[in-house]
Amino acid sequence: MPRRLPPLNALRVFEAAARLESFSAAADELCVTHGAVSRQVGQLEAWLGHNLFERRGRRVVLTAPGRAYLSEISAALDRIALATNEQLRVTRQQIIKVNAPTTFALRWLLPQLSNFQLTNPAVEIRLTTSDEPIERLRDECDVAIRGGEQKAAGYVVNEFLSEVRLPVCSPKVLESHPIHDVSDLAHHTLLHTTTYPGLWAEWLAACGNPRLAVRHSQQLDHFYLTLQAAIDGLGIAMGPTALVALDVEEGRLVFPFDGPALPAWRYCSYVHHARLEDPAINTFLTWLRELGHRFSRNA
Repeated sequence: MPRRLPPLNALRVFEAAARLESFSAAADELCVTHGAVSRQVGQLEAWLGHNLFERRGRRVVLTAPGRAYLSEISAALDRIALATNEQLRVTRQQIIKVNAPTTFALRWLLPQLSNFQLTNPAVEIRLTTSDEPIERLRDECDVAIRGGEQKAAGYVVNEFLSEVRLPVCSPKVLESHPIHDVSDLAHHTLLHTTTYPGLWAEWLAACGNPRLAVRHSQQLDHFYLTLQAAIDGLGIAMGPTALVALDVEEGRLVFPFDGPALPAWRYCSYVHHARLEDPAINTFLTWLRELGHRFSRNA
């Protein structure tokens, strides 16, 4: 069955006049004339077949049916307004597709994203992870993040974060076997990652102790697993300073040595030149640069 609806503009005028208890005040709110309000209310009353207001000179007072109608119409218009505002919010919401390496996304970007969303509620970041070459991602992301600069035709590259690698471990590891110099590592387990097999050998050589024998070594196949193993107290990892910075700040990890530091990644953003004028993307890139400045560390 089709809905029987009165003239919708007349409903809006009636609600304003009834809520404000004045045709003049309703005219001011709706930016129309007093006469227009009176005509619209009269049209609605004629459609309904009874009066909604009593005219008392220049004053108007709601009748009993008018009061009952106001409570329903006002609630209905509120629901329409809320639904409309939600649709407008969806329309205004801008989506930025960001692609980043998995460990970087887990250890650095995701923990910071809530701050970006709080200050930029109209921008939604949709994050995916991969190590695909930049040029293969043209239609899949708006901003790509990679450790180290890649050649990508048509893309603008900006470095925003640099880091070094240092040994890192849970404080409880040092409680059982304190570390005062490199030779104390002999009492500890060194954590290795399959994709970075030579880090510990490189660091020990930089310390002048390349043949140090340690109690145990444990290898994991993903770097984020190695860092989690360090947090859980399984041993000591070679930690990129940016990716463990929050854990160090919050006391889950510590650096037992100040150096020597091995060079690590210099993270860059990649945006195709066709997207450079997008205000939301530029807002995100500015945020990346400012945040990266806080966490950057050079050898």
